[in-house]
Amino acid sequence: MRKSLKSGLTTLAAVALLSGVAVTSHSESAFENISPKQAAAEFSEKKAVIVDVREDDEWQEQHIPGAIHIPLGQLKSRLSELEPYKNSQIITQCRSGGRSAKAADQLTAAGFANVQNLDGGIQAWEKAGLPLK
Repeated sequence: MRKSLKSGLTTLAAVALLSGVAVTSHSESAFENISPKQAAAEFSEKKAVIVDVREDDEWQEQHIPGAIHIPLGQLKSRLSELEPYKNSQIITQCRSGGRSAKAADQLTAAGFANVQNLDGGIQAWEKAGLPLK
């Protein structure tokens, strides 16, 4: 019985590990995804700020004009820079949406009230024909 229980727990742990993406999917997070066109509209109307969490070299290559650049690895130590936007709409953005989802989780956990993730990241933004610098 003990061996069977141990085997079952190991299998359960493996399934949980393999389905980690599903466990942390956007539908279970405290933020929502936003389409590039909707994000562009909110941003241009000054209803939202965009926080680009990509690395410096990615930012230098191209970025959304007016976005705030804070690489994901520095986000926790630089939260104070976003304090003025604590109760504003913040849209996190990266290359394709993975790192920005992590950033959105971090911001939500830090008490930011209205956080969204740019669905598809800067790749989707560019594909939609929206402005880049």
